[in-house]
Amino acid sequence: MTDTTSRPVTERRRADESTAQQDQKGGLRSPESRGRTTIADSVVEKIAGMATREVPGIHNLGTGMARTIGGVRERMPGGQPSVTRGVHVEVGEHQAAVDLDVVVDYGFPIADVAAGVRISVVSALERMTNLEIVEVNVAVDDIDLPEDEEGQEGAEQRVE
Repeated sequence: MTDTTSRPVTERRRADESTAQQDQKGGLRSPESRGRTTIADSVVEKIAGMATREVPGIHNLGTGMARTIGGVRERMPGGQPSVTRGVHVEVGEHQAAVDLDVVVDYGFPIADVAAGVRISVVSALERMTNLEIVEVNVAVDDIDLPEDEEGQEGAEQRVE
């Protein structure tokens, strides 16, 4: 005959605690489920920045002032390009959202470039972080014209 009466709460707690202890001591849980992994916002920003720069038609990232300051930093001895310039993220436990400020090369269809950025960023982040990417917002702040570079080169050659 089976006992149909429920056990008191204290007995259920002890049973749950002993099962948890068995999992920890006996190794019943798989190794990958032991512990917790956290991913810093800066890691997600770097991955998103690198994935964005790989898309054809992306000239640069960041707003006007950020690009100017970044350009000065890069020209200083030992200066390195900022991978996270123009990249802003919100990272939760299981999801992330990405905001990008980009400069597109002249002649590339902006809608196609933005779609390529979304595909590249989402696939890179989901593959590397296992986070669900809920949105990738792309703000096109400028377009790089070919004559802009020619004018800058002429100015650099004139002054020595």
